Amino acid sequence: MRVIVLGGDGYLGWPTAMHMARRGHEVLAVDNYLRRTLALQTSSEALVANPNLVDRARIFREAGGPAVRVEIGDCRDFAFLERLFREFQPEAAIHYAEQPSGPYSMMGYDQARLTLDNNLQSTFNVVWAAIQQAPRCQIVKLGTMGEYGTPNIDIEEGWIEIDHKGRKDKFLFPRQAGTLYHTTKVLDTDMLWFYVRLYGLAVTDLMQGPVYGLSTPEADLDERLMPNFHYDDIFGTVVNRFLVQAVARVPLTVYGKGGQTRGYLNLNDTLQCVSLAVEKPASPGELRVLNQFTEPFSVNEIAERVRAVGNRMGLDVRVEPVPNPRKEKEEHYYNPVHRGLLELGLQPHYMTEEVVADLLERVRRYRDRIDTARIMPRVRWS
Repeated sequence: MRVIVLGGDGYLGWPTAMHMARRGHEVLAVDNYLRRTLALQTSSEALVANPNLVDRARIFREAGGPAVRVEIGDCRDFAFLERLFREFQPEAAIHYAEQPSGPYSMMGYDQARLTLDNNLQSTFNVVWAAIQQAPRCQIVKLGTMGEYGTPNIDIEEGWIEIDHKGRKDKFLFPRQAGTLYHTTKVLDTDMLWFYVRLYGLAVTDLMQGPVYGLSTPEADLDERLMPNFHYDDIFGTVVNRFLVQAVARVPLTVYGKGGQTRGYLNLNDTLQCVSLAVEKPASPGELRVLNQFTEPFSVNEIAERVRAVGNRMGLDVRVEPVPNPRKEKEEHYYNPVHRGLLELGLQPHYMTEEVVADLLERVRRYRDRIDTARIMPRVRWS
């Protein structure tokens, strides 16, 4: 297929572009370097400096990978995006082109406004570019399990049937996000559902949990193809943060009681999930919602796993709870359904001790690049 990857320079976007190209698709990667800019502005640069997107595509090609086309531009610019859809005629659009950090969205007015404007305008433009220039293009949108929050009932896969006063209907599962970033994802879902009903678009909304990892088969071709591995408190996910803290011999910073539970997945499983969504598409007029994670953990469970493996490797890992900078439940019920991707063929990579050890060993290669000033929480919800 012709596949356009929007946000193709990101932690997930660049590995996805390489992965889809290697699966035989014609890939166009698009980015405006917003995430790089925000990371630089907040002193949250990745563990390893990454080449720009044009150079990445060249290095991938020189390392034996297939060609990945590149366009640098802003998805908020509708004329730019519409031209890409008209000229490339994508059969699938993978939409990562959003400000990706919950903590960044909670820093203050300017960061909140940027998150709101960027994320909703990008999604709105993707919808209209497809409608006007490539109406048979399926949209695969990266959502987040954070849209659901932590309700005291089982979380269904996107939809819920409700009996009310003797009548029954099916609705999107109630959302109660914990940051403005996650709230923009809720609004994305509502917007997509509106245009699916109106124009019969085919949309898959992937409710993804936090991702961990810094290697993929394609990235292993050359160190310069590594994903943007962030370990800071703003752009780094908790597993990636703990891995770096363990290597740097900084106590693992568990926020509050540490009972916060989410569904996690390996970076390689993100690539599986996205390719399954593209290659086994939703039907026209369908908003297919898939809960994208492989196994749930509390923060305490992750910390204990990293501590145990790290100590066996001689890293002397300690765990040290810190006051929680976030406004969230620290102990709660959490039981989300996640059958859809398994039924499509997902073969999960679980967080075994061997996987954690491999990740720690990979991070240890870059120990001298760790800046411990980026680890402690710098953003508070109130």
